[in-house]
Amino acid sequence: METLLALCVGLLVACAVYLMLAGRLLRYIFGLVILSNAANLAIFLSGRLTVGAPALIAEGAEAPAAGIANALPQALVLTAIVIGFGLFAFTLVLAFRAFSHLGTLDGDDMRLAEPERPAKEAGA
Repeated sequence: METLLALCVGLLVACAVYLMLAGRLLRYIFGLVILSNAANLAIFLSGRLTVGAPALIAEGAEAPAAGIANALPQALVLTAIVIGFGLFAFTLVLAFRAFSHLGTLDGDDMRLAEPERPAKEAGA
């Protein structure tokens, strides 16, 4: 099962890189969200997958029994999901503002902050 999920993480990273290199701002944002989900899945997998074995320490024991999942990566993933949603909402609002101000989401057309180059320098 871990092998299948590791392949899924690789596929998600590949899709995210493809979307982020597309040159359009909205595709970049979706690629960022997919990359965040792939990282969350990789962190979740680092804590092992077990069925029906709660991560509890028995009374009187100093350590949990062998073969249980680690609860720390699960807590980290829950936190990362909330932070990722906040990042997604913020970048979506920025993209909306950029589109309403510039009229485009194409990265090459969004160069208002850069000065225009004269015709002499453009050829050199």
